[in-house]
Amino acid sequence: MNWRSCSRMKWKRIETDRFECSDRERAAFEAGIKLGSLFHQFMGVPVSRSSRTSLEAAMREAMMNQPHVISAEVNIDEKALDRALSDLDYCPLSDRMLKASVEIGVASSVCRAHLEWMEDMNYPLMWISSIGER
Repeated sequence: MNWRSCSRMKWKRIETDRFECSDRERAAFEAGIKLGSLFHQFMGVPVSRSSRTSLEAAMREAMMNQPHVISAEVNIDEKALDRALSDLDYCPLSDRMLKASVEIGVASSVCRAHLEWMEDMNYPLMWISSIGER
């Protein structure tokens, strides 16, 4: 069932029946789902200088299609891309290139979360920068 075509009342009942948590906790959960799916779906996708912006747009739109997303931003680091390009002028998208942010709204709660490569940790970290009321 497409969540956008589902009546608001029916969707609210489905959510209420299945989630035993606060709206704040649900917003954090949804943020993790969005960033995790972005990361795991797009790693390894071929990218080049000329396709970078269209891939960023596609990843952003993929997140925007999902429930509770207020806004989304995706950036592929140009310097990291340039370092990884092969002689054929493309490479697979890697965790070191990707930076993303998402804002999630559930009822009156809003959560802002991020994904970014942390050189000092040698890890693509996902974290919540703010969570509160709208």
